[in-house]
Amino acid sequence: MKIFKFGGASVKDSVGVRNILNVLKNTGFKNTFIVVSAMGKTTNALEQVVRCYFEDKNQLFSELANVRSWHHEIIDDLFKNNKKEVTKKVNEFFDSVINFLNKNRIEDYSFVYDQVVSLGELVSTTIISHYMALENVDNIWLDARKCIQTDTYYRDANLDWQKTQNQIKKMVKGKSTLISQGFIGSSSDGMTTTLGREGSDYSAAIFAYALAAESVTIWKDVPGVLNGDPRQFEDTVLLNQISYREAIELAFYGASVIHPKTLQPLQRRGIPLYVKSFENPKNTGTLVSKGKTIEPNVPCYIVKKNQTLIKLSSKDFSFIVEENISEIFALLHQYQMRVEMIQNSAISFSICIFNKYGKLELLVKALSSKFNIEVTNNVALYTIRHFDKLAINYIKNKVNKIVLEQRSTDTAQFVVID
Repeated sequence: MKIFKFGGASVKDSVGVRNILNVLKNTGFKNTFIVVSAMGKTTNALEQVVRCYFEDKNQLFSELANVRSWHHEIIDDLFKNNKKEVTKKVNEFFDSVINFLNKNRIEDYSFVYDQVVSLGELVSTTIISHYMALENVDNIWLDARKCIQTDTYYRDANLDWQKTQNQIKKMVKGKSTLISQGFIGSSSDGMTTTLGREGSDYSAAIFAYALAAESVTIWKDVPGVLNGDPRQFEDTVLLNQISYREAIELAFYGASVIHPKTLQPLQRRGIPLYVKSFENPKNTGTLVSKGKTIEPNVPCYIVKKNQTLIKLSSKDFSFIVEENISEIFALLHQYQMRVEMIQNSAISFSICIFNKYGKLELLVKALSSKFNIEVTNNVALYTIRHFDKLAINYIKNKVNKIVLEQRSTDTAQFVVID
């Protein structure tokens, strides 16, 4: 079986949905498992619904109604006079979320987030599945929550691999063309969970691993894996091929084309990954597989915005030793901070972090009890893989003030005032 993953950009409107059919007709759709994200900016819109739930309930249901109305516009364009069944199913999903918001008594932001934001994937796949059927492409709609089994670490749930494999094999056995959701799963108590922002790529890899798939193809609005985000860097070039290891390194440092968790299950099974353009499905794109050297061999540029730089020093000018570092990392874990870069000297320790869950103030308070602390918000972290002198100069000429710099054999990083 082949696994195809389509992101939000590929299904941002009715034109995008029709183009999925064009891709499938070009590639073939027998023995194909299709994983789809929410349409366009739906996830952002649903995140606003969650914010309203906690901060402005007067706007809550009007915000959700806007999301519903936008999806109905897409349905109207795609189905014309054949929309009764798909409209009914989509409305059931929206009504279920409204019922949850009215009855919920659990004031946990991440829990509410997962129950609401997961609506985007359920609705997008429902619309696409019905449209495929309308266009005589027989398919089975599969609820990913019946397959992807996780813990209750909401917004970034951890997978129960054995249960997930068993469920996927059970649900997929004997079926040919399936469509399911990326990003979402469920816990043992039946509550919806999510795998982290942009987690649909990871979902595709999970299904691929469980099914020992022939390949995974991620369909993007770019020609493949580029050596930099074209929105951030000039004159980017297509990487024809890279190894799993290189792709994992790029993903770890923040390359946006491939989700960081996606490569590991594919590497374990030796399943090749293709990154291709949904606008030009016949083009070769980028191949990610075992033992492939990077081609062409060029520097790769990555930037992460909205980072925070924390510089710590001991209050008595004593050394920062293992005991201190262990305590610092325990607090970083406690307050759910993603560490992007570390640098230490005898009496100082610097960390560049991403404040994903909004707990920076609590972290700073905890650290301040034992360390002198300096916090710089809104910095950017630039990374160059396979850097050379020209690449270093390119970044230095591009940015404003560099406040921290670090280099290893293959990688150079710069924290800059954004």
